[in-house]
Amino acid sequence: MMIKLTGGKVYDPANNVNGEVRDIYIVDGRIVAANPDARVDKEYDVRGKVVMAGGIDPHTHIGGGKVTIARTLMPEDHEKDEVAHTALTRAGTGHALPSTMITGYRYAEMGYTACFEPAMLPANARQAHMELADTPLLDKGAFVMLGSDDFLLRAIAEKKDFEFIKDYMAWTMHSAQAIAMKVVNPGGISAFKFNQRKLDLDEKHVYYGITPRDIILTLARGLLELGVTHPLHVHGCNLGIPGNVETTMATIRATEGLPLHLTHIQFHSYATEGERHFSSGAAQIADLLRKYPHISIDVGQVMFGQTCTASGDSMRQYNGAKNADPKRWVVMDIECDAGCGVVPFRYRDKSYVHALQWAIGLETFLLCEDPWRIFLTTDHPNGAPFYTYPHLIRLLMDRDFRRETLHRVNQEALKYSTLPSLEREYSMYEIAILTRAGPARSLGLKDLGHVGPGAKADITVYNEDSNRERMFEKPEYVFKNGELIVRQGKVVKVVNGATHVARPEYNRSIEKPLKEYFDRYHTVRMENFRLSDEEIIDGGRGEIIVQPTKARAVS
Repeated sequence: MMIKLTGGKVYDPANNVNGEVRDIYIVDGRIVAANPDARVDKEYDVRGKVVMAGGIDPHTHIGGGKVTIARTLMPEDHEKDEVAHTALTRAGTGHALPSTMITGYRYAEMGYTACFEPAMLPANARQAHMELADTPLLDKGAFVMLGSDDFLLRAIAEKKDFEFIKDYMAWTMHSAQAIAMKVVNPGGISAFKFNQRKLDLDEKHVYYGITPRDIILTLARGLLELGVTHPLHVHGCNLGIPGNVETTMATIRATEGLPLHLTHIQFHSYATEGERHFSSGAAQIADLLRKYPHISIDVGQVMFGQTCTASGDSMRQYNGAKNADPKRWVVMDIECDAGCGVVPFRYRDKSYVHALQWAIGLETFLLCEDPWRIFLTTDHPNGAPFYTYPHLIRLLMDRDFRRETLHRVNQEALKYSTLPSLEREYSMYEIAILTRAGPARSLGLKDLGHVGPGAKADITVYNEDSNRERMFEKPEYVFKNGELIVRQGKVVKVVNGATHVARPEYNRSIEKPLKEYFDRYHTVRMENFRLSDEEIIDGGRGEIIVQPTKARAVS
């Protein structure tokens, strides 16, 4: 069966297509080369409309233990947004923390077709993947967390052979069914359990005697040599602390040429100017990033309103618990290898700190010149729920709207930000990079993020509208693998997406010391720790797509 989208204005940065009027042909769920003479079975007239690939969110907390705890901790959030059961969709609840199925529906209704959970603990991988499998309409993947686990910290401290450490990293990715790897507050989650209340980049862990710098460089080099496409995903030291911009810049300079992705960088870009000793460091970060082309970032934009912060960074979440709103929180240890902190939070536009956080995120977007190295995120739900993206896009694309919004926030905070002076407006082409082509390239998703021949037919069609928020919150059509799943902003068909994983090669000899370790220290046997393919796709829930890896040597 051939489907044709006729006459749309196509934005496809991966193929250097910038607003050209083109026809798109789909056969068996894939985009094929244009063939005006072919017999078309179904045609959609999209003349005057904007056509892009399906959106990709490279960092959104939608599965795993912390999200489940957050949903339980905020029952009032369920009452705000209830979706009734229909003949097509299941019932669900949640505003800041929507349930699994509602998450899939809302992302698709916004034009997104792929989302990636960025903080999956190996010991909790089974639950994370079960929740992701329960999220319809989206391709998924997850980043496994290492960097505060005892096995790795011991190996680094004991100066184990680097091949041993690489084998452990690769084994963990296989066992947890991960596409990438993340480190959260490197070593800090572990140090917190030894009563350290902070751990800067070159500060030694009181027990293991190693530094966050040691951990970051070890993991970054290991992933590069293993051939994993997405670089080490780094939640750095000192999140949320005034002055942490210095730590962030030191982390960038410490990379020694190794690729890194610095996540939710807004929370790591705070300087100390002014009477309150809290100001923006976004300009310093943007200036430094120009000199380090191997570094990419996502922003973690703060948006005003109620949300809930959920993070593996138990050290920083414990510090932030005093600001919980409502006044309840959870900070816990998991298997002595990681942590979890869940703190409800409300961002207020009249608050000096919150207004400055909001401004810092927008500054970062507007000051960073290369859209291929910056991705649009709110660190859902930490900065804001994901469905604030259309509003965020309007702030980036519409300078006049941004100026109007500036008048409604704390004016004192704006004195310590360059945001009021910034004139830049993002183009449609640049938005397509931030939300489609850039994340696809970074994650190695060769079939997603573009609408060229050979791509999976994940396509979003928007009605052109000068009000960009209205335009991006309700697409006219969304196609998943060539099937129409959304019409006029509402789900019309429910399908399952794929799960993306990476499986770098490793020496199976690592399993002998690992088995001994599991038998001695863990509450689960090594054999049961691994997650099988069948557990993920059981019941026809999509397919598993293995991203290619190619071992590389580091010079």
